[in-house]
Amino acid sequence: MDTIERTHRSATRKLALTAMFTCLAFVLNTFVYFPAMAPFQHFVNVLAAVFVGPWYGSAAGFLTGVMRMACGRDVGSVTGAMIGPIVGGLLYRKFGTWWSVYIGEVFGTGVLGAMASYPLFRMFYGLDAQSPFYFIPFYVPSAAVGAAMGVAVLLILQRSGLLKRMTAQLAG
Repeated sequence: MDTIERTHRSATRKLALTAMFTCLAFVLNTFVYFPAMAPFQHFVNVLAAVFVGPWYGSAAGFLTGVMRMACGRDVGSVTGAMIGPIVGGLLYRKFGTWWSVYIGEVFGTGVLGAMASYPLFRMFYGLDAQSPFYFIPFYVPSAAVGAAMGVAVLLILQRSGLLKRMTAQLAG
């Protein structure tokens, strides 16, 4: 198998897995509902950051957020879901540890995603809060709980030996 074919096969697998992560996050966040929290989005973000990387993971978060907005959720569904997998995925690529993807998801979503949501809420919903830090106390707990669930699943997969096989299949 030549390099181009292997690259196409890997990209196709990543696209299919991205679609599956999108559907998983949407279904879990739709049917398992916590008021003002979406821990399953962060759970999926951690898995996506590890398995398909930061950019495909962010695409899955974006698509999930758009579908959630179509079902009546606010614009925070998109901004809160996109930044975490980028930061978590990049940190995971650099350091290769579960703590790095966890910290990246919590900081990326809980702080950066919350701050990115602030101007959108002011513009589209007329939010009267005066601080760009307004959403951080709402986003961080959800991101911390969901990211911890994602890391727990990754640890279980690692201990069973499945994680290595799964990532090898994605690579080619």
